[in-house]
Amino acid sequence: MKIKKGDLVKITAGKDKGKTGKVDKVILKKNKVVVAGVNIYKRHLKPKGEGKPGGIIDIAKPLPVSNIALICSKCNQQTRVGYLLDKNKSKTRVCKKCKQIIN
Repeated sequence: MKIKKGDLVKITAGKDKGKTGKVDKVILKKNKVVVAGVNIYKRHLKPKGEGKPGGIIDIAKPLPVSNIALICSKCNQQTRVGYLLDKNKSKTRVCKKCKQIIN
């Protein structure tokens, strides 16, 4: 997957279109990511004993990778990700707009 944990991304589709945030978690098997502060839903919890009271909590639900775009740390633009192969066949991510290496 071209998106990694800690990347700054912009939402391109859905109810939070236009918002930006950092990737908290990447779910490879489902091809989804969890972005901090985006796609927030309410969850009602029952009390589970003395130490765990019930209530309404906010949960960030996963988004499909197709609905987000990476923001390059060098040029601060919404971009696609390319790869550069080294001599020892290791891949490095590259911004398609400014051709700089993405950390």
